[in-house]
Amino acid sequence: AGPVRLWVRTEPFLVGALPAPPPARLTPHYLRKAAAYARARADQGCFPRLRWPCWRHIACGKLQLSRDIAWLYFELFRGLLGPSPPLRLRWAEAEAACASAEELERERSKARARARPKAGGAPGPPKGSPAQPNNSLSLQLSVDTLQFLLFLYVQQLHNVSLRRSLLGDEWPSPRTKSPSLPGKSAGENKNWNDQEHLAFVQSHLLDILELLLEPEQLSASSHSSCSSLVSFEAVCALSFLLEGTVSNSGTVRPLHELALRQPCHGHNGYSKGSRAFSLPKLESWLRSSLTVNPLGMTVCLKAGKKLAWAQQVEGTTRRAKIACSARVVPEVSPMVIMSQVYRQTLAKSSDTLVGAHIRIHRCNESFIYLLSPLRSVTIEKCRNSTFVLGPVGTSVHVQSCDNVKVIVVCHRLSLSSTTGCTFHTLTPTQPLILSGNRAVSFAPFHTHYPMLEDHMAQVGLATLPNYWDSPMLVCRDSGDTSVFRLLPPSDFYTFVIPFEMEGDTTETPGGLPQEYQEVLSQREQKVQVWQRMVKEAGLTRDQRKQFQAVVENKFYEWLVQTGNRQQLDSLVPPALGSKQAAG
Repeated sequence: AGPVRLWVRTEPFLVGALPAPPPARLTPHYLRKAAAYARARADQGCFPRLRWPCWRHIACGKLQLSRDIAWLYFELFRGLLGPSPPLRLRWAEAEAACASAEELERERSKARARARPKAGGAPGPPKGSPAQPNNSLSLQLSVDTLQFLLFLYVQQLHNVSLRRSLLGDEWPSPRTKSPSLPGKSAGENKNWNDQEHLAFVQSHLLDILELLLEPEQLSASSHSSCSSLVSFEAVCALSFLLEGTVSNSGTVRPLHELALRQPCHGHNGYSKGSRAFSLPKLESWLRSSLTVNPLGMTVCLKAGKKLAWAQQVEGTTRRAKIACSARVVPEVSPMVIMSQVYRQTLAKSSDTLVGAHIRIHRCNESFIYLLSPLRSVTIEKCRNSTFVLGPVGTSVHVQSCDNVKVIVVCHRLSLSSTTGCTFHTLTPTQPLILSGNRAVSFAPFHTHYPMLEDHMAQVGLATLPNYWDSPMLVCRDSGDTSVFRLLPPSDFYTFVIPFEMEGDTTETPGGLPQEYQEVLSQREQKVQVWQRMVKEAGLTRDQRKQFQAVVENKFYEWLVQTGNRQQLDSLVPPALGSKQAAG
């Protein structure tokens, strides 16, 4: 026994909150209207699970969202809770088989028509809660209505407040002029700030509870009263945002399990007879039990395990800072935070990385290889660097970066406030161009390592569909298509990962688009012609040596001019006295 400690779950904010101001009508007022509308149409596939055609009607007709944005939110939430990897692969196969946008829309709607809840089930948390992932192909394409409403509410995290802007707490500028200044800046990443997550829930808790209330518990003005009751199903949905533990037991449990504990009933107002909670008591209990997430970024930075993956560069005083969660529990994805990697090559394939949320921050002139299946990756305030990532099951977000190259297979890519960056991706969703980007280049994924296809299967990513070349301009100030280009085939070269590993992958998964493959073939033919010319030239032994020296000098000049010399030099193994620490 002991007191219950609750905290805000990381993923709904880190992965679920789109890093952009929400649409004008995605407000608490309109979400309450959407909740009432969905509950009133339970027999039409709106409640307790919401089918895509029903959400499309609410989003486009009531909230004035475009169909693309409606699907973006629906798919983002579905990917967050996540069907199992095999089911993701089956849906990818069905989507890839569609020959047109119309056929794809029919497939989405058809699949949802079978997504009706089973009648007569035992009471308990609704399917799709954090503790119960969906296990059927049809159900994976519908969403839990109440949890989805909470997910939409969380989008308010990035709602720019004029009052806070005037007070200096935030400013709607896409980025500060110098990304290297220390301290909190306008570009502070709210998705990673668990203090912000806690403050958000505390300041909006009553709004959140009212969003989950049944219509008869609300007044005519759609607000609660002191006699309002919160259903057990609503508290199950709230487990999407909150979890906790009993005292310091070490076992992380969803909110609804903790709320049902007998010692808590006097505090949270639970009645076994009505299977509901008194709203005032529940709100008070939640407020008194909420604390900072002990598995979040703040604790990771203060008390996390330090990792010595990167070598200190000779002649420099800057040292890479790398930390991972000190406490790893099976119910929660671990965190790895990397900062200030400078002029280094860092390569890792490790259990520490598997399923982890990765934050790469303020890295400069470096080459970073993280070759494990990952949960999410955020790259921010980095410059002149290359990042080669293992498959990412949810999202890769790149923010406030200059001249970086990202090579990744991921479920979703989003970018904001970037300049001169190149993205080589294989992704089943459209890359999201948010605000403040300039000179973005998109290119096909163009590398492999031996375990790549095994890692893709682990996170449920296939080679088709692949929307690397179809970005979506999401924000108003990103509506100019000139902010991005598709990399010209003449500028395209494959990328070799220079490490030996066990595994079966020997080529780029899915191959390359024809126009890019043709350029590579033409270059290969030129090399063969060159080799034949040298062979047929009949050079003497001394001439061959002289010729070899000229070629090597030209190659060295090219390495220096292109900056590739640093990349090769950094691959030289460190001295025996400075072995990397295991992690």
